[in-house]
Amino acid sequence: MEFGIFVQGYTPQFRRENDPEAEHHALMNELELVKAADQAGFKYVWVTEHHFLDEYSHLSANDVFLGYLAHSTERIHLGSGIFNPLPQVNHPAKVAEKVAMLDHLSGGRFEFGTGRGAGSHEILGFLPEIKDLGGTRDIWEDVIREFPKMWMQDEYQGYEGKYWSLPPRKILPKPYVKPHPPMWYAAGNTTSYAMAARYGLGVLGFSVGSIEELKPVLDAYKQDIVNAQPIGAFVNDNIMVTAAAFVAEDREAAVQSMANGRLSYLQSNVFRYHDTFPRPDWAPPWPELIPDPTVEEVRSQIGASGMVVGDPDDALKACQEWADAGADQLCFGQGMATQEEALETIRLIGEHVIPKIDKDPEFRTNRFRREAAALA
Repeated sequence: MEFGIFVQGYTPQFRRENDPEAEHHALMNELELVKAADQAGFKYVWVTEHHFLDEYSHLSANDVFLGYLAHSTERIHLGSGIFNPLPQVNHPAKVAEKVAMLDHLSGGRFEFGTGRGAGSHEILGFLPEIKDLGGTRDIWEDVIREFPKMWMQDEYQGYEGKYWSLPPRKILPKPYVKPHPPMWYAAGNTTSYAMAARYGLGVLGFSVGSIEELKPVLDAYKQDIVNAQPIGAFVNDNIMVTAAAFVAEDREAAVQSMANGRLSYLQSNVFRYHDTFPRPDWAPPWPELIPDPTVEEVRSQIGASGMVVGDPDDALKACQEWADAGADQLCFGQGMATQEEALETIRLIGEHVIPKIDKDPEFRTNRFRREAAALA
């Protein structure tokens, strides 16, 4: 199992009340966290694209953010988590150009993750006329198959679809590493995982919250991926799942970090905006908040299935459980802990966890890409 982090410009109101520059500090801190993860041996960073989602995510221009990271990191792969390719949000040709440019600037380290937006507040900002948010899936499918053609055809043959069109044109530049960057899809339910598998796409499992939730979607994906009809030049057989991580040399310090991080406030914002996700009974509707856990409640979660909280030994045990469950990549969200605590977590996972679980020096996606290029 490989490791990553993801960043989103989390800027909660309770921080802005005490720091008028909280938004700027969140973005600058996340640049530092990515550079620390690069040095610590993490293989991936995923950078969100969200619009209009106050408090939850202020990282909207992720192509700009990724361009900076291409210069300031050395080894870590840089992923769009996501680029939204719906023509009403970003024209597909411009998305293809950005992907290829970032592949050049990063020396072939770019990972192309796509999706359809977080929920009604975001999507209706660009598509106010849409009646059923599920209709964005049709728009996405009208776009996604065209990207490999834009990258691999000398002159793109052009497209005339239901939602967008483009006459024959040379899409420039072409990706740096052939045939093209790995392709991923941000999936939110079992049918989406199965669809991604049929298309040969890796899955960004931002909606997977526990090892128990991983099993049904993993089974759906792994059963279908063997019969994939990839839209790209290769199958990206990959499931990334996300978790929070609070690790310190002293177990009690990690407990305090998680309790002080107000993780439940971030969860409340998830259900505030991601209204296409089913909201569990225990999560009240916004503006009611999910109660923050007490120190005692956090302490009781040490050793619970997949809970990455505690000292390095606790973290190793929890991460190994994710690996044993079949996750291909475990990615840790950022923004809840203090900057010092987050840097400590990244350092300790890099020193004590990654070397014992991810023993393959090659990136999984590099292998798929290299094998496809050899067959071309």
